[in-house]
Parts: sequence; C-alpha cells; structure tokens
Amino acid sequence: MLVDRFGRRITNLRIAVTMRCNLRCIYCHREGQSGEEEEMSPEEIVEIAKAFYDLGIKKVKITGGEPLLRKDICDIVSEMPPFQEVSVTTNGVFLSDMAEELKESGLSRVNVSLDSLREDVYKYITGGDVKKVVEGIERACEIGLTPVKINMVVMKGLNDDQIGEMMDFVSYLNEKYGMTGGIKAILQIIEVLKLPGLEKYYCDISGIEKEIASKAEAVMLRGMHFRRQYLVGSAAVEFVKPVDNSEFCMHCNRIRVTSDGKIKPCLLREDNVVNARGLKGDELKKAIIKAVNLREPYYTPGN
Repeated sequence: MLVDRFGRRITNLRIAVTMRCNLRCIYCHREGQSGEEEEMSPEEIVEIAKAFYDLGIKKVKITGGEPLLRKDICDIVSEMPPFQEVSVTTNGVFLSDMAEELKESGLSRVNVSLDSLREDVYKYITGGDVKKVVEGIERACEIGLTPVKINMVVMKGLNDDQIGEMMDFVSYLNEKYGMTGGIKAILQIIEVLKLPGLEKYYCDISGIEKEIASKAEAVMLRGMHFRRQYLVGSAAVEFVKPVDNSEFCMHCNRIRVTSDGKIKPCLLREDNVVNARGLKGDELKKAIIKAVNLREPYYTPGN
C-alpha cells in the first residue's frame, strides 16, 4: 500500500501514453507535462504499470494527449496487470471506430471530453466535430464501456449556460441504454484551471453545484477528492473543483506518470518530479516510493 506523509492512500494511477493530439482544446494542461520528450514504448508503459500494481495501486487511467492516436493502444491495454479497473480518457473522436476492440482488449470504461453539444461552441473550444464525439459516447454506452464519464470543463461566456443541455444528454443516455446494473453515463462538471490566458474564462462552479444539489433526489459521497455525486432524475452529476480547494487536495488518491516516463506527484507542481524511465524491478519501485514521499497538498486550509 502506498501512503504519503500526509496519510493519503494512493490507489489510482494516471499514465500518459502520448502528448500528440488531433484537437486543440483551449484549456489543455497536458497532464502537467512540459517539453516534447520521446514517448514511452509499450514495454516501458507496462513495466511502470506493473510496478505500481505490485505496490498496491487498484486502478489505472490511460491518458494523453489523445491516447487513441497510438496504433498500439489496444496492445498496451491488453498487457496491463489485473487492476480492478483499466480506463481511458479520450476526446472521443476515434471512439466509435475503436470501442469494440478496446473492450475486447480489456478496457473497463472511458472518460470522454465533451464541453458542449452545440457545434459552433464545441468547434471554438476544441477545433473538432462534436458529432463524432457524441457517436463515440453512444457506442461506448451500447457495448458496455460504462459508466461513461463525460467531462465538461465549464468556461464563462462559452458554455456556462449549457449545463441543462448536458444533463439532458446524460439523462437520455441513461434512459436509452438502461440504468439496470448501474448508471451508464455520468456528467463531470469541471472547474477550469487558472492557467495563463484562461483567466477570462474562469468560472467558480460552486454556485452551479448548489443549484444541482437543491434539485437532487439522492447524493453519494465518493472517496476520490471527497467528491459528491448528485442524482437528478436520470442524470448523475459530479463536480470537480480543484482550484483553491484544500478538501480536494487532502483527499487526492492519484499519482501521474508523464508520457516520457516521469512520475509526477502533483499536476500543478514541477519541482518534485521523479524520472523513472529505464528503471526496472526494485530500482523502479524505489523511484515510485520516492515520488510518493514527495507528495504534498497543493492547497491547504488557509492557503
């Protein structure tokens, strides 16, 4: 079991497998990775995943860039150790074509970025075609890569007036594909990070959460970041508020690996990164433990 100096148990791993992407989302934080180092081979990715698994990690999320750009992504998924869950976060453009093969390779579910259902707004934010993304989400729900988590980054003046539309879409998915055996789709409303150039889009989502909470028929408290999930009719909604949020940080249970093999204890910091590339066996596990011991909450009470 991996536990940091603040008593936070680490159970979830995020591995970026590429920084390449076919979209240009205006809020992209590149999983905290700077530079354009050569991306890891499948063997290196799996070696790191196995070391984390041996140390008690329960779930892995494969991220990017856009991980479905890798021609060997299904091989990477199929070689993962027996985690409780192997998921992928994707922009969804290639999902409808690849969903079945990904599931056959052992993928559990997907997170899909979808900031608007309106074609013009989606194109402005990402440069892409929203129709392909919706098609991919539906295909994922149809074949059981569920629950599909739909990530909506809320930005002032762009899509902050479209929460209802997104909730209606999630309701539609749950009603069409059935909620028997669990919820099929969840809307994750995400507060945009205060990155350079994004200040004008920053929107505190606390007010949106209060409004949804007032309408909820049921509320569940999740272990990750002490996050609440609200059930409003057929729509399941969660809020991800990482900005100035000490509660979020004190309940963080994840650790990252960049696409060039560096262990990153915190998305928002660059001064505690540990290079694991080329390491194997005990040396790799020592590097992981070193990185865990460097973890500390970015936001603390009163900070």
